[in-house]
Amino acid sequence: MAGLESRESGQVQSMFGGIARRYDLLNHLLSGNMDRRWRRKAAAALPADDRAVILDLCGGTGDFGLEVLRQDRAGMVLCADFTIPMLEVGRDKFQRQGVADRCHPVGADGLRLPLRTGSVDGVTVGFGVRNFSNLSAGLREIHRVLRPRGTLSILEFSRPTAPVLAGLYRFYLKQVLPRIGDSISRKDGPYGYLAATIGRFPDAPTLAGIVREAGFEMCDWTLLTGGIVAIHRAQKAG
Repeated sequence: MAGLESRESGQVQSMFGGIARRYDLLNHLLSGNMDRRWRRKAAAALPADDRAVILDLCGGTGDFGLEVLRQDRAGMVLCADFTIPMLEVGRDKFQRQGVADRCHPVGADGLRLPLRTGSVDGVTVGFGVRNFSNLSAGLREIHRVLRPRGTLSILEFSRPTAPVLAGLYRFYLKQVLPRIGDSISRKDGPYGYLAATIGRFPDAPTLAGIVREAGFEMCDWTLLTGGIVAIHRAQKAG
């Protein structure tokens, strides 16, 4: 996670640091393993370029960055997150998979990235933009570090379009996800927080408009799994 500030920032860092070792297991379990498919499709939104430098912002334990490398979308991935225990899990994963020389953990706040202007070829953000304390400022910071004609790929929760699915999904978020997640993680709070942030986040068309206002062009999106998640793709003008 990245971009939260002050007291709330510290609370979120502590919360997700506490579940870092069980984070991947819970992602797979609570999504019915659909998170793997969603990341594959979101990584495929980047141009194929085995020389590119890609910033995986809110990179957590590194699954999105690894998928980018598997698809030869990059020669190097910077996996940036402000929750250090998450990055430590990711670092161990990179070493086990033999890509530690190509996938580098970076401790960073998404509103103040330690990168030069125009220094990366693409940016991925998986389930992270809804945690920015200032969404527009976070998107402008992404725009800053992208090179001209660089690509942004966002994977984020959205809202189901079918009324029946939407009702079931709301019940799952409020009643099921927090109980299962907090029980397995052995921590109180993280998955209630997750459900709350999903519930109040803009839908896909609204998010696309905010991305456009941050300076991006060619903004579009694709809904997956009935609208539960969306892949947003945008480009910096060149």
